[in-house]
Amino acid sequence: MSRAETIELVYLVAAVCFIVALKGLSSPRGARMGNLIGAAGMLVAVAATFATPGMHRVWLIVIALVVGAAVGVPAARSVRMTAIPQMVAAFNGVGGAAAALVSLAEFDRTAGHTGFGTAAAVVFSAFVGAVSFTGSAVTFAKLQELMTGQPVVLPHQRLANATLGAATVGLAVWGLADRSVAAVALLAVVALALGVLFVLPVGGADVPVVISLLNSFTGLAVAATGAVLRTTLLIVAGTLVGASGTLLTRMMSQAMGRSLSNILFGAITAAPTVAVASATSDRPVRTGTVDDVAVQLGYARRVLVVPGYGLAVAQAQHTVRDLADLLEGRGVEVVYGIHPVAGRMPGHMNVLLAEANVPYEQLREMDDVNAQMSQTDVALVVGANDVVNPAARDSPGSPIYGMPIINVDQAQGVVFLKRSMRPGFAGIDNALLYDAHTTMLFGDAKETLTALVAAVKVL
Repeated sequence: MSRAETIELVYLVAAVCFIVALKGLSSPRGARMGNLIGAAGMLVAVAATFATPGMHRVWLIVIALVVGAAVGVPAARSVRMTAIPQMVAAFNGVGGAAAALVSLAEFDRTAGHTGFGTAAAVVFSAFVGAVSFTGSAVTFAKLQELMTGQPVVLPHQRLANATLGAATVGLAVWGLADRSVAAVALLAVVALALGVLFVLPVGGADVPVVISLLNSFTGLAVAATGAVLRTTLLIVAGTLVGASGTLLTRMMSQAMGRSLSNILFGAITAAPTVAVASATSDRPVRTGTVDDVAVQLGYARRVLVVPGYGLAVAQAQHTVRDLADLLEGRGVEVVYGIHPVAGRMPGHMNVLLAEANVPYEQLREMDDVNAQMSQTDVALVVGANDVVNPAARDSPGSPIYGMPIINVDQAQGVVFLKRSMRPGFAGIDNALLYDAHTTMLFGDAKETLTALVAAVKVL
């Protein structure tokens, strides 16, 4: 077997590792092993690449690997759970930019004798990779709260989008007709602007869907780059990422009860509406004490825990597990209601609770817990807001209207753990906070849960 054939065989093994990794990542039970298998496949692929005949400037590649490892390893080890979505957005954007730059570099090297198919792959990779780069940068800024999470629609944005779209078509035709590197480079610049305009109108509650969509964009850009370089492994890996990201985006859109076009362009196409105040601080709320809530939980038959971003911020996943264990010891049935878009990224709550070794059997999907909500004595909402907001179900004028929610307002009682009355990431008020059946416990979620654990112990 020749060296080239051996390398292709190794690439095949790596591709199988990627497929198995995706299968593992589809479930919290297999996610850890799936991640390790995927990393092993990538390590094997990189090692095989160094053995490819005709490699030049290997020292530059080694320097890039060292710099990447020096940045990536500390970032991955030190990042807080609440910042993982931002890290995913940043890494995804860098991947899109890398795909676009590699395609452009290869096109510049071979533009004089590039076939139409390869040129089309370059145009596609440059455009999609650039959109993914700046789009991911905007999602990072929204998640990091460097800018508002509200939809941002610029003056005359429809006209700007149409103009840039026409410029994209013109530059793509020029680049394909003349094999012009300048045209494709300009196309990438236009795509950078389109990426910003693409994400700005998306509201904070919809950002997880956009992260998934941009992830699929990066995968497709990588696959196109693989076609340019004639590297089968890049084509396979990019296609896997693109396909899985597309499927996830579709499932998340369905989970929110809205079309993808409405999520992406709803703020641009919507008719002007009268602004609704997001704060109603003059309305009374029912506050309780830790002892009162401990009694309510300790003598319940069924308790539903609804985790949200606030739980992640407080790093209270281990404490909520301790509370659940205590309640189960008293004969209380405890389950966790997981909304598909709770937190700031797909699967955020699953990862958070898996870190605390919460039994997978206790993690229930939204439809399952809603079906048994009337038999639930207490719904304990820890740091969630938008995913339990009745406005999504009852208020047609609300920005989140149509998004399926966990109907905790149909439980016998609701206990809300929040730092303040501040609205959720969508920036809208939650009428459930003022309901007569809702008890508010204000403060840091971890401190409050710790106090509840102590109070339940002495019941």
